[in-house]
Amino acid sequence: MCDYLHKEKRMSEELGFEVNLDVSYEAALEKVTTALRAEGFGVLTHIDVQATLKEKLGEDFRPYSILGACNPPLAHRALSTDSWVGLMLPCNVTVEARDQGGTLVRITNPEMMMQAGGLEGNETLRGVAAEARARLERVAGDLRS
Repeated sequence: MCDYLHKEKRMSEELGFEVNLDVSYEAALEKVTTALRAEGFGVLTHIDVQATLKEKLGEDFRPYSILGACNPPLAHRALSTDSWVGLMLPCNVTVEARDQGGTLVRITNPEMMMQAGGLEGNETLRGVAAEARARLERVAGDLRS
């Protein structure tokens, strides 16, 4: 039981969740978008880091995208409580091709974002962050299955 509690505490303090997928980068982007949609998140932004770095710097970079995911009811509740939370929205999800094959997906932990923003003292925002985290953990679980 002690190991379980230690593991839970450590997970709650992580910046995000990682999922390795044995699929192509393109397939991973589609799979992530579908899993987010199932939990009520839409993708508001899609930054193609590889293309941007090539265009702006002439540098080659592995396929890497930053997706800005938003769950409108959660965002509305959070923004209605404290407009500073807008600096932490949307929830970021990264998808990157791995040199050894497959892809790595990272999903932000909204509870840690609240702590970084100094908003963890607001009970309503803590509730929103906890719900967002639970939904994003289900996304991660769906990707793993």
